Amino acid sequence: MFLPLRSVHLGLQAQGGGLHIANRTTQGNDNNKENNMFNFFNKTDSDVKRDVANEIMWDPRVTSSDVKVTATDGIVTLRGTVPHLIEKRSAERAAQRVGGVKAVADELEVKTIFDKSDEEIAAAAISAMKWNYSIPKNVKISIEKGWITLSGEADWDFERNAAKDSVSQLLGVCGVTNSITLKSKAQPLDIKTRIEEALKRSAEAEGRKISVSVNGDKVTLTGNVHSYSEIDDARDAAWMAPGVRTVENKLTISQ
Repeated sequence: MFLPLRSVHLGLQAQGGGLHIANRTTQGNDNNKENNMFNFFNKTDSDVKRDVANEIMWDPRVTSSDVKVTATDGIVTLRGTVPHLIEKRSAERAAQRVGGVKAVADELEVKTIFDKSDEEIAAAAISAMKWNYSIPKNVKISIEKGWITLSGEADWDFERNAAKDSVSQLLGVCGVTNSITLKSKAQPLDIKTRIEEALKRSAEAEGRKISVSVNGDKVTLTGNVHSYSEIDDARDAAWMAPGVRTVENKLTISQ
């Protein structure tokens, strides 16, 4: 399923050499080597599949050997089983880090190896959230066959994300549904300008390529970026704006 680790090492060595040779003070075909070095997106599906498999194998948070990777037109699909929800999320994020990946379909199934009852998981979840500064006190938990559902209200998106992250790492958890809603609050009149300025602060060049539209408490982001990390940064910037309760992220990765 996976390529041997030696392939990863060879790729890294080749990239390291390219970086050194691409120095503008050298002579010869420096420009061509530099272009080849940074042309991450001119990949075949076989290249993408190989790089994703190696990146998942490289990530120590993914211990399962049952992760299968396919790639079609830059769309990567992950199948197989993992022993914990954290491994499922780590495998997906590893795939997203690879250049040339346009989208990731995570079809991994969590088959927990931890013999924990719903009552034990619920008690652990309550304790974990109680000791987390960022989680509102009114969050409620329900659990069925290892699947946790969170409900309640929060002032900010980071607070409900903190609740999900807190319970996702518990032993025996197979999945989390985050149904925490955001409270309605007053919204500044210049909210669109504030979000655009935040985008430019995080990535000046790319910020100009992202369009922001505001309709009530809903923000929609459109445009092209180069990576998943830029999509995440743009989404986070929008969620930090006061009064925003919904963010529709329509950003795409340009190849």
